[in-house]
Amino acid sequence: MEKKKSTNEEEIGVEEAFRSLGRFFSWLDGRISPSSEFREHMNKSRIEWLKGIRVLIDKRIDDLEDRHKKTDKRSTRVKVE
Repeated sequence: MEKKKSTNEEEIGVEEAFRSLGRFFSWLDGRISPSSEFREHMNKSRIEWLKGIRVLIDKRIDDLEDRHKKTDKRSTRVKVE
């Protein structure tokens, strides 16, 4: 018998996760005073979060470039007697 996941346990896609995160930051922006220490901290954390994503993207690019280099096969001249 198959267990059905509750709504809280369902997996969400990457796009939906990013949309939800964006909505959260938008919601937060409208509720915090501009001079708030919390707002300053959240802006810094948002920057750090994006830098983390950049690291993941750079790693993926490096992996793809390495894979491409490994598949580049060059021919070598062999003398046949």
